[in-house]
Amino acid sequence: MPIAACSSDGSAASQSAAKAPDAAATITPANGVKKVRPDKGVQVAAANGVLDQVTVQGGGRKVEGTLSPDKKSWTSKWTLKPGATYTVTATAKNAGGKITTSTSKFTTMKAPSSVKVSDVIPSARETVGIGMPITINFDSPVANKSAVEKALEVRSTKPVEGAWRWITSQQVIFRTKSYWPAHTSVSLVAHMSGVRAAAKVYGTKDFTRTFKIGASHVAKVSLKTDKSKVYVDGKLAKTISVSGGMGGADSHGNDFRTTSGVHLAMGKMPEVWMTSPNIKKNEPGYYHELVLNDVQISNSGEYLHRSPGEWDCLGNRNCSHGCVRQTVAGALWFYKLSQRGDVINITGTTRKLEWNNGWGYYQMPWKTWVKGGALKKPVTTVATGGATTTPTTPTAPSGSPTPAHS
Repeated sequence: MPIAACSSDGSAASQSAAKAPDAAATITPANGVKKVRPDKGVQVAAANGVLDQVTVQGGGRKVEGTLSPDKKSWTSKWTLKPGATYTVTATAKNAGGKITTSTSKFTTMKAPSSVKVSDVIPSARETVGIGMPITINFDSPVANKSAVEKALEVRSTKPVEGAWRWITSQQVIFRTKSYWPAHTSVSLVAHMSGVRAAAKVYGTKDFTRTFKIGASHVAKVSLKTDKSKVYVDGKLAKTISVSGGMGGADSHGNDFRTTSGVHLAMGKMPEVWMTSPNIKKNEPGYYHELVLNDVQISNSGEYLHRSPGEWDCLGNRNCSHGCVRQTVAGALWFYKLSQRGDVINITGTTRKLEWNNGWGYYQMPWKTWVKGGALKKPVTTVATGGATTTPTTPTAPSGSPTPAHS
């Protein structure tokens, strides 16, 4: 009888699998723990194997998490809701394919004090221009800016690079490196629930705001030629004769130069009473006049508007107190077209727009802007589906100053 050269009544792999120790999943927080800090989140680690599945349920929702590439650890993506009960179920698999299950049930501490998003610009479902920043205001000071910034997620149908910059302890602003792509849907999701914003201060509620980037509107205003060329989605749509600031200053501290640089439309109003700053009635240089079709572009009293007179200046020379005057037809057309966040790039003057005058954020170099964030690095918006929003268009600027120039 022939004898086989190699034979066995069981493979080496099956024998190894039979001897493989059981895998185990260690869950943090452990079962039964109370008053867990919500900003610590959930961590699951596998021993003698890999994680097969992790589910975390609590606070009225399923908790998102990230599995490591080697499948040996899992970490919750966002912070947890204060004062909530959570249940964690984790399965781990050993080398032989045997599954073991671990569970943990714990509660998070209630927030001693809370912080929340008090206001966001743009408005809900608003259609805005390609330069639109996202401004978030909080109802109390934020000391732990890094934790809050990590919780701020921007989603868009077309991914774009941007960065956050803290203006005050209660305000942070997101701008894109270049402009938003036109015709893009955007969502801000502030995962604030459980974020430790300061000592004993936690977010207790998430916040979501959706809006839409409309058509690209870019006005290139030259106060050398006194012409405004307005481009819609990259194509020249209209050329408007204009007249900018006359230049110089007066003894009252008024500067009559229009600011040059990248302005953003901050809002629009059908009519505005414009009054000379620092000059009393009956004093030389005083004016108080009603001006029509006004689009605000700074906090120093600058608008693009219908010229109140001096029609011979339009397209020929600069005669205003600092605003950009337009023809009757041109002003009405531009007013109807305008949406908050539209780009107005003014050139030809010796006065530079400061980055914090209105929404002059594109005046700041990109690298400098990024350094103003707590994390000091840019982010790319999270790509989403193509869902659109029902547009609304607020007309009045947010927090408009007393108009000064005409």
